[in-house]
Amino acid sequence: MPCRELHYTKTDDWAAIATWLDQRKDPDTKVDSIVRDILATVKKQGDEALVTYTRKFDCESFTADTLRVPAEAIAAALSDIPDSDIAILEEAISRVRDFHANQKEKSWWTTAPDGTVLGQMVRPVDRVGLYVPGGQGGETPLISSLIMNAVPAQVAGVASIAVTSPPRKDATLNPYILATAALLGLDEIYLAGSAWAIAALAYGTQTIAPCDVLAGPGNIFVATAKSQLIGQVGIDMVAGPSEIAILADSSANPAWLAADMLSQAEHDPLAASILVTPDSELAAAVRKELVSQCAALPRGEIAAKSLASWGAIISVPDMTLGAELINLLAAEHLELALADPWSMLGSIRHAGAIFMGHNSPEPVGDYFAGPNHVLPTLRTVRFSSALSVQNFCKKSSVIATSPGYVSEHGHKIARLARLEGLEAHARSVECRNK
Repeated sequence: MPCRELHYTKTDDWAAIATWLDQRKDPDTKVDSIVRDILATVKKQGDEALVTYTRKFDCESFTADTLRVPAEAIAAALSDIPDSDIAILEEAISRVRDFHANQKEKSWWTTAPDGTVLGQMVRPVDRVGLYVPGGQGGETPLISSLIMNAVPAQVAGVASIAVTSPPRKDATLNPYILATAALLGLDEIYLAGSAWAIAALAYGTQTIAPCDVLAGPGNIFVATAKSQLIGQVGIDMVAGPSEIAILADSSANPAWLAADMLSQAEHDPLAASILVTPDSELAAAVRKELVSQCAALPRGEIAAKSLASWGAIISVPDMTLGAELINLLAAEHLELALADPWSMLGSIRHAGAIFMGHNSPEPVGDYFAGPNHVLPTLRTVRFSSALSVQNFCKKSSVIATSPGYVSEHGHKIARLARLEGLEAHARSVECRNK
């Protein structure tokens, strides 16, 4: 199983690495037109379009009557999964909720001696739509995605949350999705997948009310639909394939590093797994571990393709250049597999989530620790952040100026307006000083 061996010895070496990695984000323009047609069809036909697409791709017997999952079925799913799993889900939800509670922002106000009040009012959006991929034929439900998207919306105070997920062939959802929804207190779930589900959440149909913000991962059709709706609704982000970068020193365990790289590689043939290290012996040991561990994985074929195309072990002369390269990679997930990761943290400027030390593997963040696992990819962490409570809030400025304020500053405001050729703006202020 080949895995690139690269070297980064100076800043000029980045150009070749960037050119290689940038190939992961080449757009599939054929999808654009297909998705545009789907959005237009759902907008025009509503439920009828959802039934047509669902019958074609997911469930041949699907009808409009089965579009919404009954509340009783959601509640009943709790009896369909083991109590031990319910306990794990409850703890994961609690940890994610506790973390996101710290992200809540408060409205604020300032007052001046003349009575002027200025401030900012923070309010949740009215309604959110969440997309949950069904997994392989509905048998590998992405329950963590439901938790990570629903909890920050709930912490933000969103009153209305709708969930869509593609049905299985028998027009049902995996009981783990339903049970997780029940534990989250969600009772509005619809059987719809792909771009038509996104269209329904954005535009609304006869059954589904339109939403203000859409969130949740999905395939290229889901991602493209969300990107085409920017400006009409809010979205979490347009995420690309998963990625991990690891900065490791000689204290790292090569078997653990290989396992962490494979945890991303098994996602998708486009996933990127990159190890950066100054230790040549460690690099060689990790390469051997990748071969043996990949062969034993159920999704080993996917992981092997990912590593062959987008995996790399990059040698650096020292940790200073290692940190420089890590910031250029700007990865979704970053592991600092170092003897003293805290001494390096201050050098990290660009990473979606940072995992500190040898006992913080990336899956800890995916499922259980509390921080959100919905993270920017394809180097967009340079200017964007993890999904948070803020994605489901909006902020309104509040301006209450007094007569004294207008008297003192009105002529200045009028002057600025006239410089821009807006006479009515100037007179709007001046008429209050007559």
